[in-house]
Amino acid sequence: MDGGADYMDTDSLKATELTLGRPQVVGWPPVRSYRKNTLKATAAAGGLFVKVSMDGAPYLRKIDLAAYRGYEELRKALEDMFKCFEGGKGSEYAITYEDKDGDLMLVGDVPWGMFTSSCKKLRIITKRI
Repeated sequence: MDGGADYMDTDSLKATELTLGRPQVVGWPPVRSYRKNTLKATAAAGGLFVKVSMDGAPYLRKIDLAAYRGYEELRKALEDMFKCFEGGKGSEYAITYEDKDGDLMLVGDVPWGMFTSSCKKLRIITKRI
């Protein structure tokens, strides 16, 4: 009987090794705890961070929409971030955003409060003429 018990223990040990031998992906990329705490504190403080991309730019930026009081301040900040972008009326670029549903909308078409609650990503695109 002892031999049988040892055999069963060996089987359960092998099963445990097989289960634990595979890497378990919890979250990727791994985020350190101090970064998690910082993100939680920022979210609690009312930060509305969104990514900003521009056609032709090889990089993305991230901005906090809660730091701006309206569309004019946002446009000015985007002009400062992307030096080749001028968001005036005769500009070749248009500022758009992706809302919660994934639709691409023009910035300025809805009231500021509605925009900040539905904006998930900003895109500066070239106008097609």
